[in-house]
Amino acid sequence: MTNYRPFLIIALVLLVAAAGTALLLKSNQRVDSSRDTNTESSDNAKKNLSADAVVTLEEFGDYQCPPCGQLHPTLKKLKQEYGANLNFIFRNLPLTKIHHNALAAAQAAEAARVQNRFWEMHDLLYENQSLWKDDINPRSIFTKFAADLGLNITQFVRDLDGQQIQMRIEADEDAAAKQGIDGTPTILINGRQLRAEMTTPDGVRKGIEVMLSAKATPSR
Repeated sequence: MTNYRPFLIIALVLLVAAAGTALLLKSNQRVDSSRDTNTESSDNAKKNLSADAVVTLEEFGDYQCPPCGQLHPTLKKLKQEYGANLNFIFRNLPLTKIHHNALAAAQAAEAARVQNRFWEMHDLLYENQSLWKDDINPRSIFTKFAADLGLNITQFVRDLDGQQIQMRIEADEDAAAKQGIDGTPTILINGRQLRAEMTTPDGVRKGIEVMLSAKATPSR
């Protein structure tokens, strides 16, 4: 019996080590699971949305406004994430008294809309805001953007000062005035205006999720 004692001790040590390893792995799995909880719940909420569960996000923006430029990546990401469940409307509110190139930028975006490239121009204006915001003649830069997008340049330049473009911008400004909106960015979700302190990436996302949560189909 004495001869077998060392072997029994070794076997016991190995058994304890194996048990400890199993517990450690199980513990790690629990940690990983807890880390993924928020992501999974958010993904599940999106999966449970029906095709007709649509929230309308309306932004009154100024292309030269720094806070608008800072919020742009979040709004673009949300538009991609929620797809057809998010109806994103942009309304022009160029604050020309403090942003001298804002009106020209709005005209460029609307001229691109005529050729079905509004959102592409919209993104270029915000993502290159530092390039044109202080330029003496920003229209030359906007024309270059139009060329990069493959637009008909002759038509684009003509449309910049066209009546159709001016009327659309004025209609957006009138809509802002009727709602007492005089600053940018101003966000409305299903017609409800976010408070200024909530007009942040987290605040906008939360507002969308609150509105969509009521429309989510319960999982079975």
